[in-house]
Amino acid sequence: MKRIYKKHPLALRWFHWVNFPILFLMIWSGLLIYWANDVYRVGVGSWTAFHFFPDGFYKTLHSGQRLAEGMSWHFAMMWIFMLNGLAYVGFLALSGQWRHVVPSRESWIGAIQVVLHDLHLRKTAPPQGKYNGAQQIAYTAVILMGGGSLLTGLAIYKPVQFAWLGSLFGGYEGARFWHFWLMIGFCGFFLIHVAQVVRAGWGNFQSMITGREIKDDQVAANSETKP
Repeated sequence: MKRIYKKHPLALRWFHWVNFPILFLMIWSGLLIYWANDVYRVGVGSWTAFHFFPDGFYKTLHSGQRLAEGMSWHFAMMWIFMLNGLAYVGFLALSGQWRHVVPSRESWIGAIQVVLHDLHLRKTAPPQGKYNGAQQIAYTAVILMGGGSLLTGLAIYKPVQFAWLGSLFGGYEGARFWHFWLMIGFCGFFLIHVAQVVRAGWGNFQSMITGREIKDDQVAANSETKP
């Protein structure tokens, strides 16, 4: 028998949906800034496998020659990104929701099982709590990445005032380096996250809007027993 169960608190849903457009604007404006000094690549020595980014990339997105605009948007959005992130972490800590997100030792085994199942190398899906092991690891990693982006961003934003902070990342150039690759990590997470949401179906997406999910009694009971 199917029933409606509560899944996501209202505050968590607000933090999620506020962060989605803010993160998009942060990445977009960051690319407008990066255009002025696009030094990063994948390669060894003088050999380059891929340069971030080819000229066609900037032309397609019309992101060249817009440095001032990018800086204005980026520095404005970073405060909302910071406040929303701090509020989200605070909510997890005070509400006890962190128990669903922070991975345990069993989460790593569960994550491997999830990957094997998604690759069709394992027939049955592992037990599913509110979040499975792979989701716990991914969501915790994103929180840490958000903190890293904030710290490296501050080191770049005010390199003199936050010189002590920049020194933790190897100076201004080091902070910029890590800030860029954290952005690439967010892009990778976003693509995988959207693909998994599509794969999970409408019910999973709906739960992030309404906070409720329709489940079989037995499935819901199993979920409630998982951290």
